[in-house]
Amino acid sequence: MTTMFMSNLFEGKVALVSGGTSGIGQATAEYLARHGARVVAIGLGADTTVVADGVQLDLREVNVTDDESLKSVIQSLDRLDILVPAAGGTLGEKEMEWEAFNQVLSVQLNAVYRLISLAYPLMAKQGGSIINIASMFSYFGGGKLVAYSAAKGAIVQITKSLAEAYAPDNIRVNAVAPGWITTPLLAKIDDQPRIDRLLSRTPMKRFGSAEEVAKVIAFLASDAASFVNGAVLPVDGGYLTTAI
Repeated sequence: MTTMFMSNLFEGKVALVSGGTSGIGQATAEYLARHGARVVAIGLGADTTVVADGVQLDLREVNVTDDESLKSVIQSLDRLDILVPAAGGTLGEKEMEWEAFNQVLSVQLNAVYRLISLAYPLMAKQGGSIINIASMFSYFGGGKLVAYSAAKGAIVQITKSLAEAYAPDNIRVNAVAPGWITTPLLAKIDDQPRIDRLLSRTPMKRFGSAEEVAKVIAFLASDAASFVNGAVLPVDGGYLTTAI
């Protein structure tokens, strides 16, 4: 693990990360904790989540589509400086079906906005930073990921809209747009020719790590990005720069 910031960068700050029990969410929760934040990480499988040595997280089992659970989490906090709604997932080709489409949107879109709206009054007391998780699918469609792509496109517009709406309360709202990142989601792809195609389109010729996304999120949460608001930063090794 390569540190990029002072270990006390977020000292005195409280962070909430949904989807903080795996993938990019967990990597972000751990990175913020390593740099001084008190981090509440919510998601499924909290009881079996293995946290890196030396990292302390407040892990809580929460289904982000359960409104009462989200309210309970927010009510338990005395302050909130950093919010990262990172819970997500895809159902692949099943997303073409109405029930599956709505199931994905309930997690990837509705729960994101609901968590933000619940957290807003607490964050407005002192200001803070919200970092959403967009995607390369925010920029182009996914024939087998129709709900996922729709949700991630909407996340960009939520980010831009709330950046304007929340600015008077000193709350910045930005997003990262990860490309192909080594996570449990990527691990489901067992088609080597497809993996080769993805790597061939990526100028850096490798997949990214969850921690590489976490570092960009940490930057956006920090005072180094104090005048960055409404931005969507690709973290994709250059994937979006290529036409084929």
